[in-house]
Amino acid sequence: MKTPLMVMLLILMANTINAEDPYRFFNWNVTYGDIYPLGVKQQGILINGQFPGPQIDAVTNDNVIVSIYNSLDEPFLITWNGIQQRRNSWQDGVYGTNCPIPPGQNFTYILQFKDQIGSFFYFPSLAFHRAAGGFGGITISSRPMIPVPFPPPAGDFNILAGDWFKQNHTDLKAILDGGHDLPFPDGLLINGRGSNGFTFNVDQGKTYRLRISNVGLTTSINFRIQGHKMLLVEVEGTHTLQNTYSSLDIHLGQTYSVLVTADQPPQNYYMVVSTRFTSQVLTATSILRYSNSPGTFPAPPPGGPTIQIDWSLNQARSIRQNLTASGPRPNPQGSYHYGMVNFTRTIRLANSAPVINGKQRYAVNSVSFIPADTPLKIADYFKISGVFSLGTIPDSPTGGGGYLQTSVMAADFRAFAEIVFENSEDTVQSWHIDGHFFFVVGMDGGQWSAASRTSYNLRDGVSRSTVQVYPKSWTALYVPLDNVGMWNIRSQNWARQYLGQQFYLRVYSPVNSWRDEYPIPKNAITCGRASGRKTRPL
Repeated sequence: MKTPLMVMLLILMANTINAEDPYRFFNWNVTYGDIYPLGVKQQGILINGQFPGPQIDAVTNDNVIVSIYNSLDEPFLITWNGIQQRRNSWQDGVYGTNCPIPPGQNFTYILQFKDQIGSFFYFPSLAFHRAAGGFGGITISSRPMIPVPFPPPAGDFNILAGDWFKQNHTDLKAILDGGHDLPFPDGLLINGRGSNGFTFNVDQGKTYRLRISNVGLTTSINFRIQGHKMLLVEVEGTHTLQNTYSSLDIHLGQTYSVLVTADQPPQNYYMVVSTRFTSQVLTATSILRYSNSPGTFPAPPPGGPTIQIDWSLNQARSIRQNLTASGPRPNPQGSYHYGMVNFTRTIRLANSAPVINGKQRYAVNSVSFIPADTPLKIADYFKISGVFSLGTIPDSPTGGGGYLQTSVMAADFRAFAEIVFENSEDTVQSWHIDGHFFFVVGMDGGQWSAASRTSYNLRDGVSRSTVQVYPKSWTALYVPLDNVGMWNIRSQNWARQYLGQQFYLRVYSPVNSWRDEYPIPKNAITCGRASGRKTRPL
């Protein structure tokens, strides 16, 4: 009698295991090391000895286990730009949700790429570490049974581009701590190298997918390939209308996927990135090399747009959602009719650059964020009073000067919000919302008003997690607040973020249920006023 019972139990166990989403394991050692990206020796942050760090390749719904050993001499955290962390802000990797990994210790992130596809990246979120490296690409492929709206490419390349400084991150941090803005960057990097330091090899006649991320600190970039057109197919997890572009503006923290066909005569061609909206234009190149190339280039690298805002605005408006394509689930992305949902709240967010106590700061609705002594999510879970207060940032601009505050905004679970970013400054802003995607429904110059809603795109606005706001302009979003947790809303300009242009949105459900939010992880690190507190029994 025992044998049939044991067989039945084994079958049940096998069925359970097969029904579970796959696991992918990564072991990372984070160290300092010498790097020379612009020809000058610097202290860089390496992951497993690599700069940039290892790429994460996964499939929709995969469980991704990243064990990080911090070999630095200071605390460390990594955040996952655009990964939604469904019901799981515990894994978001910013100081508002996680205690840092102490020097010489280990922490394991347990992520699930739930119902997501597309192109993203990770980077360090503490102490201006982002200026030292520690970033890398994330690729989430569709499950085999989900159709993709283009043929499989012959190859898939991650391109991590952005501005770079020759100074060590500690020196840059000291500049900001002293109440000053950063100087102009020293150059641009492509996959951790300066001009012509990286080569992408292709075969003539074949089509390739390029996933291009702006991982820089302070500037928007334009990307182009000499003699080639780019077919846009995906933006931060959303299949787009397949428009063709000669060049693309990519703002801080954004990621674009394009298809490029090697349909030109066999030569070497320049891939070019250059800064946008800067008086001094920085440029860096890589090489697109045909396998049958004699090694020649057809001409000097092509120039690109520089300060033309209208050109960039019109391009941004042309980037729309592909309503006929499947998303991470086998249903058209357009089945979510966001334009037919009544928003329950309007939040207007204005950036500013106040001087507070004699030091340069940056603010949202006049509030310049200062970190608390305990991560906000940890304090919320243990009900530690005095760490933060809800309502410490208003829903609309105040028009006043700036002040320091640990700013947290309250929001109800399953609310549907209209968020308007208003930029009265002369520089392009870039904003990111953790834990959520949003629909870009409108952007224009001038002052936003209720009448601006008549120009909204309520049909096929692209959904993404990072959006730009042009100078003296506004950008409007519709956001389904469908993810319980403590979520960072921040400038992707990392100097502005570091000096206060961020806050946290507490999306709250009164139902204490795993259906709405996972419990605190067993391995969660406690710190600050939560030091010594126990999470859950092991």
